Amino acid sequence: MLADRIEGKWIDLFAEVFALCKVGRDEPCAVLSETQSRSLNVQLAELALHRLGAKPFHVVVPTPRQTAPVPVRSTGASDALAGAAPAVAALAASSFVADCTVEGLMHARELPLILKGGARVLYISNEHPDVLERLLPSPADEQQVRAAMRVLREGRRMKVSSPAGTRLEIGLEGARVGGVWGFTEKPGTLSHWPGGLCLAFPRAGSVSGTLVMAPGDLNLTFKRYLETPVRFTIESDYVTAVEGQGVDADLTREYFAAWGDREAYAVSHVGWGMNRRARWDALALYDRGDVNGTEQRAFAGNFLYSTGANEVAGRHTLGHFDLPLRGCTVAVDDRVVVRDGALVE
Repeated sequence: MLADRIEGKWIDLFAEVFALCKVGRDEPCAVLSETQSRSLNVQLAELALHRLGAKPFHVVVPTPRQTAPVPVRSTGASDALAGAAPAVAALAASSFVADCTVEGLMHARELPLILKGGARVLYISNEHPDVLERLLPSPADEQQVRAAMRVLREGRRMKVSSPAGTRLEIGLEGARVGGVWGFTEKPGTLSHWPGGLCLAFPRAGSVSGTLVMAPGDLNLTFKRYLETPVRFTIESDYVTAVEGQGVDADLTREYFAAWGDREAYAVSHVGWGMNRRARWDALALYDRGDVNGTEQRAFAGNFLYSTGANEVAGRHTLGHFDLPLRGCTVAVDDRVVVRDGALVE
């Protein structure tokens, strides 16, 4: 366990990232947190905003009672605001929001109202600052991710294959394309730190094939490296079979089934990681309470397959898996963007 102590270098770090978000002197900035937020990050956000001469204020809400049948992890769909209109109005009236909620506002029901007010929202992933320190974003990251997003927007079909047996076809027409690079300076937008990935939310009925997770691939809901293969059959967006022997397949099947919700089996988003500073192996070096796994979503060359909520397809569920795979080849139309797990420039 790392020490939860305020360090001057981390105040500097947060200030650098907020400066990339164009936080200015005398700008009213909200620090959103809940009672179970990582208090160290909340304090660092406040102190960094002070260092930049901004005018921070706090919006703190109680962490709500759990209603899901199983623990919820890393969904990006915080329900901490619980539709509280005064809190949402305060955030919407702010030009910058440092989001320190546990799960993040990325898929929260209240996010459209907050962004409609013109706020720039930066979700600070629920990581120890030691993780964030290694993954300081830069303007170069933005240019790289934007270039990949253009490839996705112009593409009609994505194909994914691997030596382990993955053979996946994804229709991109009508998909919503997104990307994160660790900061945002445009009003009415959200990003998260760490960043460095591009992705697409396919429309309904766009994904079919076989996804095979090999030893060393990750299930980030469990914060676990797989030790045995798990094979998914995917038909018209939905996982229809989970095959494999051992604990990894058992955990996956039981977590899926625990929701009692067909939508938990459906695709949320697909994409690939682009952050060359992010490390596949870093998850092995931290206690689970110190990491949220965002680094492992973003490490360069991974293919990220995620299940759960997909607003484009009209599906809503808290059941969620983020599954980064190594060693894949990813092609958009005839253009290879990842070859054997390595980014193609």
